[in-house]
Amino acid sequence: MSNHEGYLTTHVLDTAKGCPAKGISITLFKVSGHAREEIASTVTNDDGRTDSPILPKDKFAVGQYELVFAVADYLKANNQVSTSEQNLFLSEIPIRFGINDVSAHYHVPLLLSPYGYSTYRGS
Repeated sequence: MSNHEGYLTTHVLDTAKGCPAKGISITLFKVSGHAREEIASTVTNDDGRTDSPILPKDKFAVGQYELVFAVADYLKANNQVSTSEQNLFLSEIPIRFGINDVSAHYHVPLLLSPYGYSTYRGS
């Protein structure tokens, strides 16, 4: 166990519908060069958030990370794209970012619509 105070959270908001995005699978990877190591996975709850930090204080460390949001099933289930489309415009959304301060809270949200997305470092 470490004495780090920082942690990583995320959430997904459906900007097309104006509500939280429930049921999106999220995988967190630690990135080193061209290699990725899966370190956590979770699913968004009714509020579009994870039930706990995706990278809690005891595992929080400086480095490069990637969150991958599997959005295809969500977009299909919410009738935002055709269920017969083979090649969705957005099916997985990777967001790669760096953590430099182990004492800080990093919040990386995803604002989602069927044909676009945005993110930012939140608080």
